[in-house]
Formats: sequence, structure tokens, C-alpha cells
Amino acid sequence: MPGRRPAGKFGAPAPPWDVVPLSVLDLAPINEGGTVAEALAHSCDLARHAEGLGYRRYWLAEHHNMPGIASAATAVVIGQVAAATSTIRVGSGGVMLPNHAPLVIAEQFGTLEALFPGRIDLGLGRAPGTDQLTARALRRGLGASADTFPQDVIELQSYFQAVVPGQAVQAVPGAGLKVPIWLLGSSLFSAQLAAALGLPFAFAAHFAPDQLQAALDAYRTRFRPSENLPRPYAMAAIGVFAADTDAAAARLFTSQQQSFVRLRRGAPGPFPPPVDSMEGRWNPVEEAGVRQAFAEAVVGSPEAVRRGIEAFVRRTGVDELMVAASIFDHAARLRSFEIVAQVARLA
Repeated sequence: MPGRRPAGKFGAPAPPWDVVPLSVLDLAPINEGGTVAEALAHSCDLARHAEGLGYRRYWLAEHHNMPGIASAATAVVIGQVAAATSTIRVGSGGVMLPNHAPLVIAEQFGTLEALFPGRIDLGLGRAPGTDQLTARALRRGLGASADTFPQDVIELQSYFQAVVPGQAVQAVPGAGLKVPIWLLGSSLFSAQLAAALGLPFAFAAHFAPDQLQAALDAYRTRFRPSENLPRPYAMAAIGVFAADTDAAAARLFTSQQQSFVRLRRGAPGPFPPPVDSMEGRWNPVEEAGVRQAFAEAVVGSPEAVRRGIEAFVRRTGVDELMVAASIFDHAARLRSFEIVAQVARLA
């Protein structure tokens, strides 16, 4: 297929925009009037669709106490998606490490790698992926979780190393398996840590784009080559909402806008259907917050999406682009990812 970059664990230096690998970030949205089972079935179907279109990865995100997101048990969902597909890489975008003991994550992803060899990615986040009350219910101390993140990452890495004589604690499965670890973030902290550890880095520009360029610059300038990664490899996630016309795409996007407003009001719920207009559904402060959070989102017809993706990749120089698109109608969501693949010449 024209425009495809040769496959590899992390890839090569950034090529022209239209051969930058594309991947999928799925929040497994639970629609109003729908069920968790339907949401997870849609995720598996979308993953098969993305695999057929040439997307490189399919990542799922850990969130808790969120009535509109079905991927809280992220490793379990990854296993289901990997079983429903055959070639696409499947992973976490991400697992929130403060919620877990590193050994548990090593065992979970070691098991996934044993079941689906060469297809599993482990993306790690530093936030709890929820509110503080729920974070306490996850039974991890809140005080030291952020401070111990670098040590936890290093400990997690150690469990994937070959077992040495006398090693008292082993990850079984996990030890000796090559599970690629990514650091995820929306600030400079994870970018700098990824650079120091020689790990690939993914920036969450799909909801927190403010420090995107600063984080990419810090990662690239401070990067130290490692055994697994000889040069920096940066990915960014952005929202892309594509339809056959600009008006149709803008209407699809209103579901995400409504969901974000409800979250900021402290009243998250199931994913809402689209509306013809957001007029009267947000106040000026909320509207400004949505526009800031989704400043990098690309919304429109195929030509508008092509221009938007090209401009983003040229401006940032990312090595890979991850597309996030929560869309109420499943058929419209499939079509959106199809349009993105077509304009980026994946399919």
C-alpha cells in the first residue's frame, strides 16, 4: 500500500506527514441507553476495522468511576481486543501506574505478551485516572504516588529483565519478555523522565494540548539512548472527527463536547448523542474550556481532515500520530477512522 512505513517496534525517523504511522486511542465509550457489553463489542469491532485499514496500534485507557468509559480493567480489555484481531499492536494508553504495584502490571502484561507475542505495548501514566475519592478506593496511598513514579517505572522495567541467580521476586509470566514500555503525559514531567530512561513518549494532546511543543522539545533535547531505543520516538494523540461534510463532522463532535462539559461540572455520565447545536448547553467559561482542551482537534470533511493532520504533523514532527474519536453512532465512528486512513494514504 502506498505511503506505508515499514513495520518496526518503534519505527524510524519522522518521514513526510503522509507516511507517519497512525494508531487508535479508544476510551470504550458507553453510550446513553447502551451497555458495557455493547461498548466493548464496539471496541473489538473498531479494532478489527482499524487493523484492516492499516493502523499500527490500538490502545485503551484506564479510567475509574466513569459511567461513560468501559475500559477500567484495561488489561482485561486489551486481551479481548488482541484476541479479536491478529496483527495490530494492542496496548494501554495508558495504565495508571500509581494505582498498581509494578509487579502486578508486569505479571498482567507478561501474560498478555505470552498470549499475543510481539503485539503488546505497555503505556504508563502518572495520574490516577480518576478523582481522589476513587483513588483512595483503589487502595494506593495518595501522598507518595506521584513522587515514586520514576522508581516504580524502573522497578517495573526490572521485572521484564531476565532472571538472575538468587533473585527473590520474579514476574511470572513477565521475566525475560520484551514488552515495550512507553511513558505518557500532558506535561514536561513524563517527557523528561522518558528522555532520561531512553523510552518512547506519547503526549496527550487530545485533551490537554497546552504544553505539547514544550514537552516534545524537552524529550528530544534531553533524550539518552537506551538498549531498546537508540533515538527519541515521540507520538501525540489528537481528536479527529471526520465525516463526509464539515457540518456532519461538527455534529458528531458535539457528543464529545457535551461529555467534557459534564465532566467539568462534576457530573460525568454515559456518552451523549450528538445535537444540532451546543447553543444553550454550555456557558461562556465552559465553551472556552472546551475550545482550549480540544485546540488540536481536527473536525471536518475528508479534505479538512487531510489539511489538519498534515499541519499538525509538520508543525510537531511527531514520529507517530494516535487518533482519538469518541463518536456516539458506531457506524459513523467506523467511517471517521476510514476517512482518516484514506486521507493519510493508509488504505
